Amino acid sequence: MKLVYRYRVKSLTGLLNKQARAVNFVWNYCNERQKDALRFGRRWHTGFDLIKLTTGCSKELGLHSGTVNDVCQQYARSRSQSRRPYLRYRGRKTLGWVPLKGRELKREGNAFRFADNTFRVFHSRALPEGKITDGTNFSRDRRGNWFLNIVLEVPAPPVRLPVRGVGIDLGLKDLATLSDGSRIAAPQIYRANEAALAVAQRARKKKRVAALHAQISNRRRHYLHTCTSAIVGAFDYIVVGNINAAALAKTSMAKSVYDVGLSSFRAQLAYKAVKHGAWFEEVNESFSTQICSDCGAIPDSRPRSIADLGSMFTEHAKEWRCCDCGAVHEAT
Repeated sequence: MKLVYRYRVKSLTGLLNKQARAVNFVWNYCNERQKDALRFGRRWHTGFDLIKLTTGCSKELGLHSGTVNDVCQQYARSRSQSRRPYLRYRGRKTLGWVPLKGRELKREGNAFRFADNTFRVFHSRALPEGKITDGTNFSRDRRGNWFLNIVLEVPAPPVRLPVRGVGIDLGLKDLATLSDGSRIAAPQIYRANEAALAVAQRARKKKRVAALHAQISNRRRHYLHTCTSAIVGAFDYIVVGNINAAALAKTSMAKSVYDVGLSSFRAQLAYKAVKHGAWFEEVNESFSTQICSDCGAIPDSRPRSIADLGSMFTEHAKEWRCCDCGAVHEAT
């Protein structure tokens, strides 16, 4: 099982900025060679072809040879995954990124050594023993902070018996409604900071805007981590509906969808369940709002129209009664 541990780097950030510009140069070079292949009707370059074309440039660019090879291979993978003949160029506005081979990163106490340089990090949590694999990289956020993302291969935990199960219904009024009757309130962190963000944007204070966005993102992530960790610790079998958050984000509810973080919540549940040996499953939510959960029938009194179904994402929830068994359901 592979896990990613993220540490903020507190030394040699100037060196990483310089290497990030060199990485962008290699990426753009690969893009140019791909355009040449298209222009002259040649075979498209694979990752190994690009590695051959960039052999011997690491010393001149100030990069490790493994970093250059990783950039070439990632370019070929990204082009294949996006199904495009060529990709965008990387420039000043692109977030910094320096990949490296896992075997080249060495532990040195609470610091890490790579390419004859020692990078000190904020040791926020202990790094367990395990093999550091490829995919490890340095990355920079929009505030200019550098992070070391370590991909670690650790033994898989024993699978727990599915004794305690729970079904989770995701929404916007409440982040999640559990089958045991408990609810997790939507954080609404962006809504709380919307006024301060508007003031900073009107004043064109870019650093203040970036700081507010980072604060909102960190607080939302912390809230989701707290909720998902509690769920995985309490239940062995977790079932979540496959709500299409991307489609909802294209509607008038987009701000609420982004504020609550539905996709992040579900993704955290998925990987934490695997990490702790729990069971995780996504189920189809089609007609789940119209089916009576008590008798299993699809009664005539169910909400049918889009307006009725849309009420489950509003602050004013509506109730409907099953005409077969008389059970009352709240559209939340």
